[in-house]
Formats: sequence, structure tokens, C-alpha cells
Amino acid sequence: MPLPSDAPRLVIHADESCLGNQFVDRDNPGGAAGLVEHWRGDRWERRDFWLSEPGTTNNRMAIRSAIEALTALKVPCRVRFVSDSQYLVKGMSEWIEGWKRRGWKRKAGPIENVELWQELDRAAARHEVAWAWVKGHAGHPRNEYVNDLAVRAAKEQIASGGLVPSEFEAWLEDQRDRRGRYMDFMEFAPPS
Repeated sequence: MPLPSDAPRLVIHADESCLGNQFVDRDNPGGAAGLVEHWRGDRWERRDFWLSEPGTTNNRMAIRSAIEALTALKVPCRVRFVSDSQYLVKGMSEWIEGWKRRGWKRKAGPIENVELWQELDRAAARHEVAWAWVKGHAGHPRNEYVNDLAVRAAKEQIASGGLVPSEFEAWLEDQRDRRGRYMDFMEFAPPS
């Protein structure tokens, strides 16, 4: 069902973290986080979220980041969802329709995290979502910011409990002042 022309347009940047992936004999704590941005007149309005699990994987947390973000939106929106997880982006933009046609199966066997993929499919269905990949740890300030949130969530095993006021601008200012990073990062209104 097409969205009305005045549906909110959002950009969501999300990332995940799983600590201790090198260990196979113990649980690996993980976190996921995101930055939800909405252009409101002449400025960005931003919200953050984060969540954690005591024993998880990067792939699982990538899917959880999208579920958390899309279910937190109160009305149907046009969303550009940006992640450094090719698993998530390809899953939602290339693989999911084939999985559904085959009864939630892959040609090569069972789908990992199938329950989460199904939950994400339901959450995304009420929105118009364009999935976009960005290279991780490549100096993209929004991706670095959500990475910091996800790592903190994984280490401290904390959750925001939904969307909360963002600290992106304070984080960005700190990065500029203390580390001299992102001096060339400029913010503009999104293209219409």
C-alpha cells in the first residue's frame, strides 16, 4: 500500500557489536544501536536507541537494530536505512523475497535467524524502506557514532528502552575538539 505524500521521511543509521567473537566456548555479549534522523523545517531532529544481549552474534544484532528502529516509529514513514552490515542490507534488499517464495527456506538449507527475519519483514511492511550499505570503520561520522553506542551497549549490557534524545551533536563536537576529526563534515537539508 503506497504511503501518503506527506509521510515523514527519515534516515536511520544503525550498527551492531559482538564482543569476543574469537571465543567459541562462551557466550559473546552483543549490542545494537541506531540514530534516527528527521528533517524538521530547518534542522535535524534526532533520536538514539540501543539494546543488548548477553550471548549473540553480529548478524543477529544487525537484524535486531532494524527491528528496534522500525517498530519504534509511530506512523508509517519513508525510511533510508543505512547499515554497515551487508548481511542485513542484502537480506532485506536481495534475499528476503526469495526466502518468502520458498516458504522461508534457502536453496542451501535453513535460514539463520529466520524468526528475526520474519519479525523484521513484518516491521518493515508498514514503511517504505530503502536499504543502503556504508563501509564500516571508514570515518563516516554517523556510522562511527552508532558503533560507539552499540559497543557501549554490548559492554555494559544496557538498553535505551526506545527512542531517546540523541547525543550525536555533542559526540560530533567532542570528536572535533579532542581528536580533530570530522572537521569537513557538513550537514545539509536532505534532498527532496
